[in-house]
Amino acid sequence: MLVHAITTNATYEFAADVRAGLTRPGQKELPSKYLYDELGSALFEAISHLPQYGLTRADERLLRRHSHEIVDRLAGPVAVAELGSGSGIKTRWLLEALSRRQRTFYYPVEISPSALARCEQELRDIESVSIVGFEREYLDGLLEVAARRKSDQHLLVLFLGSTIGNFDRSAGVKFLAEVRRILEPADSLLLGTDLEKPGTRLLQAYDDDLGVTAAFDLNLLARINRELNANFDLRQFAHVAKINEDSRSVEMHLRSKQRQTVTIAAADIEVEFLEGETIWTESSHKYSAEEIPQIARDAGFRCEAQWIDDQWPFAENLLVAH
Repeated sequence: MLVHAITTNATYEFAADVRAGLTRPGQKELPSKYLYDELGSALFEAISHLPQYGLTRADERLLRRHSHEIVDRLAGPVAVAELGSGSGIKTRWLLEALSRRQRTFYYPVEISPSALARCEQELRDIESVSIVGFEREYLDGLLEVAARRKSDQHLLVLFLGSTIGNFDRSAGVKFLAEVRRILEPADSLLLGTDLEKPGTRLLQAYDDDLGVTAAFDLNLLARINRELNANFDLRQFAHVAKINEDSRSVEMHLRSKQRQTVTIAAADIEVEFLEGETIWTESSHKYSAEEIPQIARDAGFRCEAQWIDDQWPFAENLLVAH
């Protein structure tokens, strides 16, 4: 079952965010969440299968190998909420492990209705698991899940992949603290964190030779054309990935190949681009395994356990609410 958002005008919000991001002084930027429309989500799924991009496979390996150990560390009856479920493929291991000990309610929270539909289709065959999807922003969806919990239930929140890396470090701690405020003591958060690795390896992962990541990035401009009646010429923009050593992150940008003006009718703006000027579309911050426990403490959790992949440096971290 999918519970749709009924209060948000998605097109109006999209237009407002595009207007704010492209008219801000200095660096133009667009929120990375808008990369994931139906086509963008499909392109990201393709990226996850590229040999250069080992993150998703590391995430899946850890969940496959350690799902029973993770479940054994959870207290009492558990309901599961996943923030940004995507297709739900990697969540199967945890849900199957949980379903062997209890009937489980699984609440995927996504802003993409097509991703929610794929998630439900992917996981609906698991016995003893009931799925209720929420088409919501992360915290709004989690609030609704928390309101549905039974008196004897603990919540397990899944925030997998490297989504926390889309926040800078201070914003990431603030977001985790917001999650903590919704939870009760002894509730849990399974947090995926991509770990530091050589810059050359990262650039190969975020700017592949086949151009799939470039297509994923450029699709954001195509989405603005489709949904906001804009006239971006995609041939006049190029995908660029670069390392930011200071923030320990990889940044994705779209670089204007020439001086040009773009009209975005639904946002009621004309945007001037200089040759070489960029739109910052996404950041992916990388962590050391040793800093995760301190991040957890700063947000009101303790790090109960940590599992690290041996092929692509990536960690699953089980955090328990104080």
